[in-house]
Amino acid sequence: MKLLSTAALFALCFSLATSSAFAQERVHALSGTVTVIHPKIQMTEINTDDGSSGHFEWLTKTNVPIDFDKSISADAVPADKFTTVGTHAIVYFIGDGDVRTIVALHDLGTGPLVNSTGTVIKWDKHGHLLTIKNKKGGEESFQVDTKTVADTPTGVMDNLKFDLNKKDTVRVVAVQANGSQTALLITPAIF
Repeated sequence: MKLLSTAALFALCFSLATSSAFAQERVHALSGTVTVIHPKIQMTEINTDDGSSGHFEWLTKTNVPIDFDKSISADAVPADKFTTVGTHAIVYFIGDGDVRTIVALHDLGTGPLVNSTGTVIKWDKHGHLLTIKNKKGGEESFQVDTKTVADTPTGVMDNLKFDLNKKDTVRVVAVQANGSQTALLITPAIF
């Protein structure tokens, strides 16, 4: 009987811990150009690179538990403080559907930026190099550094804490300098 009670108590504790862990909203990312900021109605319009809905409401509730990597959030600006229209940005958001909720944005400037979609051919995590086969059938390589952000099923990650698999379809936003491309954002994509 004591063993049964202990097992029941353990199951209850595990259930409570699991339900509270799942209650956190995971932050995801996409990129696009900020077209309009509406401070009065707390909304931002983004011309998204992936073609998804660009209507975002601001996170106004402070009691929403959010799973947002600290190093990534430190490099971002909360939606209500972001004021630059016409800039390309990484949009950190929660939710899905036509109207998602912006948590923060990271200004990437006005460009030029490389925006490529393709299938992962090789992910050399130790060499910090991602190679994809793009829509035209050509290969593109991107340097990946500790500031590169990747959107994964469990939320956004940086510092090379993410993994990519062969045949994953990804969108890469990168900056080009000195003949090489450095990835700023890697997100899942439809090819």
